[in-house]
Amino acid sequence: MDILSEVLRAVRLDGALFFDSEMTAPWVAEGPPVADFAQRVMPGSDRVICFHAVLAGACWAEMDDHSLPPLRLEGGDVLVVPAGIAHSLASTPGMRGVRDLSLYCRPNDRPLPFVLRGGGGEAETTRFVCGYLGCDTKPFNPLLDALPTIIHAQGRAGGAAWITRLIELAVHETETRRAGGEIVLARLSELLFVEVIRGYLEGLPEESRGWLAGLRDRHVGAALRLIHGRPVEPWTLEGLAREVGLSRTVFAERFAQFVGLAPIQYLGRWRLQLAARLLERPGLAIAQVAREVGYESEEAFNRAFKKVMGIPPGAWRRTREPQERASAA
Repeated sequence: MDILSEVLRAVRLDGALFFDSEMTAPWVAEGPPVADFAQRVMPGSDRVICFHAVLAGACWAEMDDHSLPPLRLEGGDVLVVPAGIAHSLASTPGMRGVRDLSLYCRPNDRPLPFVLRGGGGEAETTRFVCGYLGCDTKPFNPLLDALPTIIHAQGRAGGAAWITRLIELAVHETETRRAGGEIVLARLSELLFVEVIRGYLEGLPEESRGWLAGLRDRHVGAALRLIHGRPVEPWTLEGLAREVGLSRTVFAERFAQFVGLAPIQYLGRWRLQLAARLLERPGLAIAQVAREVGYESEEAFNRAFKKVMGIPPGAWRRTREPQERASAA
């Protein structure tokens, strides 16, 4: 069981490459808070994550909240901003520009990405692409809370060959403008994000805690594989502890330290996430959805779903229909 892949499928990760920019120094590109335009770039997504990939040259990234010092990005680097904080990219630290929200929309008369060229006209040139990734947050997305404010993945300098190769493919697609290029770039965006997450996971210190760190822990990772691999099974705390070779108390404490939830609470949340995807299938009765994710009765499923989502599954299904139509459009 590849848990990360399973989660990314269940939360409907969807990517889009929006901007292909080539700037000559001096220049600055402002990124507004993602919440200000999220539904305009990724309609129907609960959370939108932005990313920037530097194709050539170098630049500086700065967070508006000053939570981190200016970060230098070299050619081949990728910056992911999971928290959606306003930020800027510039040829020199400290530069500020004007934010234009009108740029953040899906065009009907031309394919993505938008091509932007500008700057002061000096010899030093930087080329970078910017995109967005949409995903669900409810009922349950364990990955999001495990991500830091920003992730800086080094490409060429860090030896991340896959990241460099994906960026090269993106460059080729943006330059050739072949038919189907927009969907190819969307999938490349998703692959790039997954590769950045894998690199971040592999680089976590041994003492790290959180859902991602739990994936590589011997006992917590084994329990997560059981839950995700057999979510319908009537797991108990004692049964999971026995399967992973720990006492009930030690297992419960260790799981909570990494994941932030009790094992059975995590199981319940994950079942609801699977149920949410099934509810989007037309013609599938709620009672059948309840059975397929491990609930003994429709009533028990309704209670659990309403407790987390605030509304019963039938009402939630009706609210999703307009979003699905907007996303398809």
